Amino acid sequence: MQRSDNLDEVCYPFIHEHGPLTDFEVITDELCGNIGAAVSLTPAEFADIHQDLATLQPLAFHLNGSLRGRMAIEEADIKWAKARLDHYRNEAKGQATGFVLPRGEMPVPFLNLARSGAKKAIRQLVRIEETGQDIPDVLPRLCNVFCNLFFAMILVINQRRGLSEEAFVSKSYGANTRKG
Repeated sequence: MQRSDNLDEVCYPFIHEHGPLTDFEVITDELCGNIGAAVSLTPAEFADIHQDLATLQPLAFHLNGSLRGRMAIEEADIKWAKARLDHYRNEAKGQATGFVLPRGEMPVPFLNLARSGAKKAIRQLVRIEETGQDIPDVLPRLCNVFCNLFFAMILVINQRRGLSEEAFVSKSYGANTRKG
């Protein structure tokens, strides 16, 4: 497949490249979009979450370009995100003790999509590393913190709304699981 010479027919300059780097960029673009949707749908009574999401969104785009371009993620970004994670975990303490079903009113669905997108980005970094490219450790570390932070925010939003998390009990894993 060839890139068109007509720029109206080109959505992204690297879209026809082979290899996992462009896939990482597409995944982190989607992550940024889902964070943006969550920002837009976060009600005023959640001003702290709104502000934190507004800070996280550009980090997703910085993550996006940090392999092909210049490294734009710093240790300070991870330190800030972990401090916010601690903040929300402390507020949601006891809200969920295991796996829960991803439920809740807006912006929770977009936070769940962002959480999943952060996992996809980590998996794509694994694929990129398999090609021999070095992956700076700050990138998967930030993606992991993103995932945990989005989950903690979900718990806090649901708790502030008086909603209980619906526990998920797996039939595939657990104490009474049999293989064979």
